[in-house]
Amino acid sequence: MRNLTRGALALALPLVLPAALSAAPAHAGPRAAPEGWRLVAAEPFNRHLDDRRAPWRPDGDGPSSPYNVDMYDNDGAYFDTVGGPAFRQQLAKMKTYRKSFAFGKRGWLTAELAARDADGDGRPDAPPTLTSRGGAAHLDEPAHQAGVVIRSTRDLPAEYRVEMTLRGLDFGGQRGGSWDYPDGRINGYSPEGCKTNFPWASGGDFARPECEWADVRTDSNGFYYMSIMDYRQVAPHNNVFVHGHRKVAMDGYNRYKYTGSGLLNCNPATKQYEPYSAGTGNGVNAIFMTDDRRYATSPGTEYLMESECGLRKGGAIVSTVDLKPELLPAEPYTFAIERRDGAYTMEMSGVFAHVGRATFRYTRSFVQDGEPIWHYNQRPDEYDGRFNAGWTWKGPGGTLTDHDTWPAGSAYPDRFMIGDPHMNFYEGSAKVDDIRLYVPD
Repeated sequence: MRNLTRGALALALPLVLPAALSAAPAHAGPRAAPEGWRLVAAEPFNRHLDDRRAPWRPDGDGPSSPYNVDMYDNDGAYFDTVGGPAFRQQLAKMKTYRKSFAFGKRGWLTAELAARDADGDGRPDAPPTLTSRGGAAHLDEPAHQAGVVIRSTRDLPAEYRVEMTLRGLDFGGQRGGSWDYPDGRINGYSPEGCKTNFPWASGGDFARPECEWADVRTDSNGFYYMSIMDYRQVAPHNNVFVHGHRKVAMDGYNRYKYTGSGLLNCNPATKQYEPYSAGTGNGVNAIFMTDDRRYATSPGTEYLMESECGLRKGGAIVSTVDLKPELLPAEPYTFAIERRDGAYTMEMSGVFAHVGRATFRYTRSFVQDGEPIWHYNQRPDEYDGRFNAGWTWKGPGGTLTDHDTWPAGSAYPDRFMIGDPHMNFYEGSAKVDDIRLYVPD
């Protein structure tokens, strides 16, 4: 932990609210604005939404692509370095297709979908879809080599609260006490064909055939309930890219039959950590990203994890609460992120394992106990460069240095994201409703 402080520190505040203040039952009518906030945009998904109205377009990556961001892109120099010439040979076996369209009042929301064409027929294979039915958005992703997210079209304001209601979830985790489903799916993945993280990884033999890469079925499935990203054209990318561009995130990371020490559950009733296997694999990870590197060979930032069990930095990933997907849609969940008074707050409400209906809130200031929230500053004058660094990568392709990962004079917008942004992991479906944006009253 760095021995640095910055201004007045907001406490890391776990707060459990009574049932009356928690998520409302399904379609219970418009919610009142939380105290101190004023509603400025809302999407109830009661109008027809269908991504088929937007065309699929090829994305060739590179500087001419609107999705070009940095060296960790799908065709980024990072993969040339750790994969060597074999990476380009593998990448050439597929093409990426994308579609993007704005919706909601004055287009305040944008859908971003991506898929691959591996058979060369000029059309994406098993593409994801985004439609609205029954007053909710349906995000359907039949194959893991794709992605679908809903994001804010414009930068979020200096202070805000953004929230969404979850009415359906089928992105892995145990069902009926089993990781292997009656319909043949494995942790939410189809049993058909091989499913691997090809062609993006942080190391290993990039020349391997696709089916010899890491098996995602027996690794993990997941979903982002709400995340704040640090760049503008938020869209599906490889998982390495995504892990370096989050400020704060509430997501699911559902590890198939995992019994190791790299994951923990927090039991909010006893306030004690439990082995991951004690839960159902439907946890929510509430993570504040910080500037230290979590991984030696890839650009993921380190984790600050608040829960009723306390604060942990690094080490085992903590599931703050365990969801009960079998109660959806009758008992929905609400996820919210606030940025106010120099701090972020993550909030989750609904019926959770061990405690029933409750609301949990966790707050950290920009710099607290010497630990910053990654790329917090929306403006250059909010940050003085003290956490700048250089990250160096080595591999068959040589040596690559990512200079100035957080320099003075930098600025990073806040854009929220909901869905699956990983184009080489995660598969399933979800129902999202009532995305709402507030500003201070």
